[in-house]
Amino acid sequence: MNRETEIPPIAPGLFSLPPGQGEPNLLGGYCAACDRRFFPRPKYCPVCLEPASEEGLGSRGTLYSYTVVRTRPPLGLPQPYGVGYVDLAGSGLRIFCLLDPDAIERYRIGLPVRLAVDVLGHDGRGAPRLRPYFTPVGQEEEGPQ
Repeated sequence: MNRETEIPPIAPGLFSLPPGQGEPNLLGGYCAACDRRFFPRPKYCPVCLEPASEEGLGSRGTLYSYTVVRTRPPLGLPQPYGVGYVDLAGSGLRIFCLLDPDAIERYRIGLPVRLAVDVLGHDGRGAPRLRPYFTPVGQEEEGPQ
């Protein structure tokens, strides 16, 4: 199955999926007038009200804080699932996001993470949707410490 063409994202403009084997990229907004970045992208900068352009925010970061939710999840998410704050590398942003439900036992503060996109839950009416989430960077991906 070609997930990029057959299953739509949960919302447009949150991420890009490069064709082939490239990493997904988180998309946000940038205000050139105040030199600020945002996620998700607003139509207008909430600080100065100038138009915000779309900007790639990257796909790597560090887990700042997290929690595991063990109550019945919304929108067909797996149970349990994780949410947390990730400090994105290079953008200066700390974003609230889903975390990989298959890696709950690996979460820890300061964990290097990367963006992943896969079918996770549904749209509220039962149709599957692609969602971005962060997953731990494998030992082979971390490189020398």
